[in-house]
Amino acid sequence: MAACDYDVLIVGGGMVGGGMAVALSPLPLRIGVIEAVPFRSASQPSYDDRAIALAYGSQQILAAMGLWPALADSVSPIRNIHVSDRGHFGATRIRSEDEGVAALGYVVENRSMGTAVAEAMAACDNIELICPAEVVGIATSNDGATLTLVRDGSEQTLTARLVVAADGGNSGVRRLMEIATRQWDYGQSAVIANVSTERPHQGTAYERFTDSGPVALLPNSPPGCEDAHRCSLVWTVRSEDQDRVLNLSDEEFLSELQNRFGYRLGRITKAGKRNAYPLVLVRAKEHVRPRLALIGNAAHTLHPIAGQGYNLGIRDVAALAQVICEALESGADIGSDPVLQRYAEWRQWDHKRVIGFTDTLARLFANPLPPVALARNLGLFALDVVPPLKRALTRQTMGLAGRLPRLAMGQALQSGRY
Repeated sequence: MAACDYDVLIVGGGMVGGGMAVALSPLPLRIGVIEAVPFRSASQPSYDDRAIALAYGSQQILAAMGLWPALADSVSPIRNIHVSDRGHFGATRIRSEDEGVAALGYVVENRSMGTAVAEAMAACDNIELICPAEVVGIATSNDGATLTLVRDGSEQTLTARLVVAADGGNSGVRRLMEIATRQWDYGQSAVIANVSTERPHQGTAYERFTDSGPVALLPNSPPGCEDAHRCSLVWTVRSEDQDRVLNLSDEEFLSELQNRFGYRLGRITKAGKRNAYPLVLVRAKEHVRPRLALIGNAAHTLHPIAGQGYNLGIRDVAALAQVICEALESGADIGSDPVLQRYAEWRQWDHKRVIGFTDTLARLFANPLPPVALARNLGLFALDVVPPLKRALTRQTMGLAGRLPRLAMGQALQSGRY
């Protein structure tokens, strides 16, 4: 095989793409990370920083990758989850103590995660950051992949044994490779903000289903934070209502949100800057080709219901990293079709299960028909009182269902002898 500039070129240096580079860093690989925007240094967090929910299994992955020490002081533990249906009797409560863990998951601000990943990449001698740069062409062959990119106003080419697309839901790599997608527009938008409540959240995450979509409030008060009332809001509204909700006065916004969420945390007293994005399910019809693997939102963009998007993506990272590690151990070509098919087949079940779960919830709880409402509330009630059902749901939301990669079991990948 002809020599390549890199063993692995990762397109996209965000939380998933950068995480892929960090996961591979213990292996004897030359890794390049191509990012369209400059990496920025950390700055003082603000009230308005957006956040993501990490499942328990994702925390295990991040810990095995060596990222958790940089995050531990900036995360908010989720000790309990409360699920309810507005105007109906059904509700389910999940408690960490019933699972024998300190937390079911954690809430972390995007800025903290991004900083931890960027610093970890910068500390690895075998990771090269290539940014700002834009990929404008890809060609693959038996010997490797050739990427054409624009950097500092001029074109250059780089070669790699394997290209990993981690460039988000509007993936340029997916477009350049003409990989088709299946898409479904939910006719909804997610309004994102941070809010404060009259009562402390006490580590409880709330998912409240309404006729326009779910309202989620996640605890967002890291250890040492004096504000135990601060929560991250994900409020699903109908697409036609997005601009109206964004343009409400603070008083009107809080009043309407209060009406949708209720008073489980008392009055909602403050809201930060609001942002919104449309909700569309996107699934790539192919997740691998020879010399190419798709991970994260480049492979699947989900409805934010149940907070599964990033967690599915970081499990992609853990599985692909293990497949590459095992290929090195056996002397196989890491970009070959047989190797990448092992990754695709491994991830197929998890993708179908999580996408099916979130898509069904989004459609089921948006259906106003009385028989459907009765059925889903009976289902919520059953989940709350039937331990095996609750256990299955809990393990799924914690990211512990199915075949787990080594990283998800807390086992770091080792360079070994190759």
